[in-house]
Amino acid sequence: QVQLVESGGGLVQAGGSLRLSCAASGSIFSINAMAWYRQAPEKQRELVAGITSGGSTKYADSVKGRFTISRDNAKNTVYLQMNSLKPEDTAVYYCAAEDGEEAYWGQGTQVTVSS
Repeated sequence: QVQLVESGGGLVQAGGSLRLSCAASGSIFSINAMAWYRQAPEKQRELVAGITSGGSTKYADSVKGRFTISRDNAKNTVYLQMNSLKPEDTAVYYCAAEDGEEAYWGQGTQVTVSS
């Protein structure tokens, strides 16, 4: 089992920045990849960014060049640096991890970008 706890959400003006953190605990040695997803009201949950255990990354087209995903293996933490935020980035952001058998989710953290 893997437990994930997100932090760092909040209210920011358009053009501002936030950094989300996701601390993993439990059977962390089994994690293959981690990712950030988001879900806006009345919209489906979508992948924002992902990172493998080897450090390979991928991003949604809508955030390329603005968001950066990174991981600190010593702290068992994954980060999402979000710059040049737009009102359409407003959503609940979820951290996710997979170990090849199961997917694990955090409780989510709200990000609100005001225009």
